[in-house]
Amino acid sequence: MGTTAFAELEFWLLVIMSMVAPMLLWRLLHSKRTPTRSTIFSLGLVLVVISGTAFYLLQTLAAQSKHSPSLADDALFASELTLSLYLLPALFAGIGINLISDRLIRHLRDNDDFSGRDGENG
Repeated sequence: MGTTAFAELEFWLLVIMSMVAPMLLWRLLHSKRTPTRSTIFSLGLVLVVISGTAFYLLQTLAAQSKHSPSLADDALFASELTLSLYLLPALFAGIGINLISDRLIRHLRDNDDFSGRDGENG
């Protein structure tokens, strides 16, 4: 292990997963004129996966910072500031779950089997 958690691969993966990947997804979504249902559903799944990966990487970096001699690691990953680092992945997870549930609800609403026929035949 290096002398700081900022030199670890996990830190750079966290930066990529928290900043670069969502920007690329946003650009991909806006490059299409009208995104399909499967595209939006896939975007939701990818956002949830990004969020889970970011949570895992934050946990790993917090554990590594406790064993690092650098005080900058402790100030960011092992203090009260750590909560603010979890907000972005939590936002991605919330948006992803919202996109997935919206697609599922619309699919069920559009499907004739779930259009409320249960009460017709008694």
